Amino acid sequence: MAPPASTVRTAWAADAEGIAAVQARAWRSAYADLLPAAMLADLDEARVAESWRAALVRPPSGQHHVLVALDDDRVVGFTATAPCADADAEGVDGEVLVFHVDPDATRRGHGSRLLAALADTLRADGFRRGYVWLFAADDPQRQFFTSAGWAPDGAHRELDLYGDGKVLSRQVRLHTALDDLPDVPVTSGPGR
Repeated sequence: MAPPASTVRTAWAADAEGIAAVQARAWRSAYADLLPAAMLADLDEARVAESWRAALVRPPSGQHHVLVALDDDRVVGFTATAPCADADAEGVDGEVLVFHVDPDATRRGHGSRLLAALADTLRADGFRRGYVWLFAADDPQRQFFTSAGWAPDGAHRELDLYGDGKVLSRQVRLHTALDDLPDVPVTSGPGR
C-alpha cells in the first residue's frame, strides 16, 4: 500500500469544514494556556467553517489567499496570506494571517511544505517581505518560524479580545525577506 500523498494547494470552498476542524483542534491544543478556556470550548466549527467558506468564495482582494496542506484528500493544515495591514507596512509587505497544522499531523513535513508554499504565494503577489504575528508565549510556533529564517523585528501588540481593556495576551511580530526562502509551487484546482 502506497503512503498517503502529501501536497499543498489553493483552498476551495469545499475545504471550509476541514479548515475549521484543523483550526479548532490547533487552537484547543496550542492556546489552552493562552486564551480563556470558555472561548476555546465555545468554538463553533460550523460557524468557523461558514466564515472560511465566505472568505474562500469572495476573498477581500486578489492578494488574499488560503492554502491547505493535504494528506491524501484530508486537510491537515492551512494558512492564509494577504497584504500586510500594519501601520508601518509598505506595498512590498505581505502577511501570514493564520498558520496551523493539525496537532495529530505534526512532524510529518506538512508545516514545512505549507510555509514554503506561502512564501511562494507571497512572492507571486509581488511581496518582498513577509510578516507574521505570533503569541509571545507560543514557543513551538515561534521556534518553527525562526528555524525557517523568520526573525523578530521588535514589534509587539497586546490583544484585548473582548474590547473591555483587559489584555489577554501579547503578540510579537516576525519578518523575513521572501527571496531568502525556498520556492515550492502551489497547485490549484477546479474552482472554489
